Amino acid sequence: MPNRLFQGIVNQMRDSLDRNIGVVDESGSVIACSELGQIGEIRKGVVSAGVFSGVQTCVDGCTYKAFGNSVHPEYAVFLDGTDDMSKRYADIIAVAMDQIKQNNDEKFDRSNFVKNVILDNILPGDIYIKGRELHFNNDATRVVFIIRIVKQTDVSVYDVIQNFFPDKSKDFVININETDIALIKEVRQNVEMKDLEKLARSICDTLATEFYCMAVVGIGTCVTGIKSLAHSFKEAQVALEVGKVFDTEQSIVSYENLGIARLIYQLPTTLCDMFLKEVFKSGSIESLDQETLFTIQKFFENNLNVSETSRKLFVHRNTLVYRLEKIKKITGLDLREFDDAIVFKVALMVNKYLNSSPVKY
Repeated sequence: MPNRLFQGIVNQMRDSLDRNIGVVDESGSVIACSELGQIGEIRKGVVSAGVFSGVQTCVDGCTYKAFGNSVHPEYAVFLDGTDDMSKRYADIIAVAMDQIKQNNDEKFDRSNFVKNVILDNILPGDIYIKGRELHFNNDATRVVFIIRIVKQTDVSVYDVIQNFFPDKSKDFVININETDIALIKEVRQNVEMKDLEKLARSICDTLATEFYCMAVVGIGTCVTGIKSLAHSFKEAQVALEVGKVFDTEQSIVSYENLGIARLIYQLPTTLCDMFLKEVFKSGSIESLDQETLFTIQKFFENNLNVSETSRKLFVHRNTLVYRLEKIKKITGLDLREFDDAIVFKVALMVNKYLNSSPVKY
């Protein structure tokens, strides 16, 4: 592609300049030239003369100026002549060629295309047109992971994740911001969520054990079609935010398994306030101390079983019953009754949601 692109520009410049111009690649091969007969010629002295060091160089009666990657330039323009005018022309043409190459790379860069899709930076009507241009498989099943760095290290997590998934024709690793990296992974149809969670777990474990980097991962749902990637991306974001509110100890959070937490997260705060006031008519939830809240948590974890809960708390059964009676007196809810327990559980989650400051997408 660059050969055809550069030749087109050289053809346009040929009539404006009074000398032979062209482009060589990093091996010294002429890939575009106003004198078509020179295309394919190998200029052996170019590489040894340091043309690709980035400094303008004169070799065998021609002026060269490298362009492309700022660290390791891949191409260089050349003009016949070594006078001041040739040097000026070389600088100007190199800048023009570099800008054209960057625009072309961006246009045909799949990762950039995927990034624009998931961030909704491309019109829906252009997605399929662009996808066809890039030969993007629209029928593949994909899922979006968001790896969020919660403890920074000196290592480039972006490079590490890229090394995990080297097949750039199927998997895409994209920097979203200073903490979030998106992984768009092609998966088989009907893949199970436990397999995706296992993959996410391996990423977190490797980052923690080998690079001392702590991360959490949000997983969207599996989607088919390029346009749906934005949907999976937003789900992964929601999974992270909901997990931050309700499952603070979990490092892997999938959108499919959010359960009632997802419903609460989508409720207006005014409605949540009304619900809490209706539930706790007798007293405020804030009147419950930490010991009481811990008791409630263990009671729920042990499926409302008084004997099992008292054993886990290392307290006498009557002590636990006394605490439950105290909770009933304060809140008006008897946690030994299933319906009251359900209402109380939801109320605790709603209160937790209101006390957080979640970012909604």
